Amino acid sequence: MDWLYTVSGFLVGLIVGVTGVGGGSLMTPLLVLFFGVSPATAVGTDLLYASITKSLGGWVHSRNGSVDWKIVGLLSLGSLPAALLTIALLKYLALDAKTLKSLVTGVLSIALLLTATALLLKDRIRKIAQREDGTVYELHHRHLPAATIVTGAVVGMLVIISSIGAGVLGTVALLFLYPRLSAVRVVGTDIAHAVPLTAVAGMGHLALGTVDLVLLGSLLLGSLPGIYIGSHLSAKVPEKILRPILATMLLIIGTRLVLS
Repeated sequence: MDWLYTVSGFLVGLIVGVTGVGGGSLMTPLLVLFFGVSPATAVGTDLLYASITKSLGGWVHSRNGSVDWKIVGLLSLGSLPAALLTIALLKYLALDAKTLKSLVTGVLSIALLLTATALLLKDRIRKIAQREDGTVYELHHRHLPAATIVTGAVVGMLVIISSIGAGVLGTVALLFLYPRLSAVRVVGTDIAHAVPLTAVAGMGHLALGTVDLVLLGSLLLGSLPGIYIGSHLSAKVPEKILRPILATMLLIIGTRLVLS
């Protein structure tokens, strides 16, 4: 186990523990750009990494009653089949290493730029959904289930190819669809949905042979204590300071991937 992987896992875990986001959007590009891991292997390994680390967060939110299981179910109806179909399509196409690298890098860079934008506009998005008199704009209840399933499908496909989407992009989508949902329930619901999605996606990549189990162990060795410490620091570190810094980092990384 390379100690640099463990240190990286700790730092990313610390950021995730403090901010609640940044796992896939930081770990995958870090593995690709800094460690030279192939994009497909970086995505597959990061997905299994995310499923294990987010299981703890999902369990805590579930115990605290901050998960809307109906929404989790609707998202999963779209995301899990979409993830399986995307994996099956990748296996059927049997893309060569160069083509697969181009596909993953392209989708990853776009996902990073979208994630950075979503982080910067997160508060404004919540305000857009509310009039000055307090009335909330929202979809008609008849259309909400279908819209939630479609959102889950898009997130599921994005996660398979880039390992990004189940975190902050999922959160922003929930803010649009369910503006009345409290912030803590948005986060808890998104994390609970991310656990089975990243597990299915990670196992799919394992079947494709794009998971490095030694790398996975090295990352977890650092990330689990990092998330534990970060969770305790989250109340002391202002999110208003951390979020723009994280968004700027993602914009720089995404731009570099586009230009590479």
